[in-house]
Amino acid sequence: MKLHELSPMPGSNVESKRKGRGHGSGNGKTAGKGHKGQKARSGGSIRPGFEGGQTALARRIPKRGFNNIFATKYAVINVSDLEMFNDGITVDAELLKASGLVNKELDGIKVLGNGELTKNLTVKAAKFSAAAKEKIEKAGGKAEVM
Repeated sequence: MKLHELSPMPGSNVESKRKGRGHGSGNGKTAGKGHKGQKARSGGSIRPGFEGGQTALARRIPKRGFNNIFATKYAVINVSDLEMFNDGITVDAELLKASGLVNKELDGIKVLGNGELTKNLTVKAAKFSAAAKEKIEKAGGKAEVM
């Protein structure tokens, strides 16, 4: 390939429509804006959410609480859920997804201490509650933080 053989992808360089340049252009006279009205004027359109002077929906509904968009969200499982696995196996995120205990990993998996565990398992997760860690180690397993 040579420099003179280069050309832009077809459809990437499209000429902009020249509005209001005579009726022969197909976009003359009202320039695609219809006849009169607020949207036909210069500076024409209204801001998003404006309801014609009526109190906008965003101002009518009650506002409560706070949503921390930066918070880490964990997929949660209990120690009792781990009872289904065979003795001596390593339980990690892939195995939990394959078994259907976790749908989405989110920011990691957290193991909580609800229920009992009798099997010797090596559990790899992002977080463990103190009770979960204690129960896993009491059963002879290991709780590894990833």
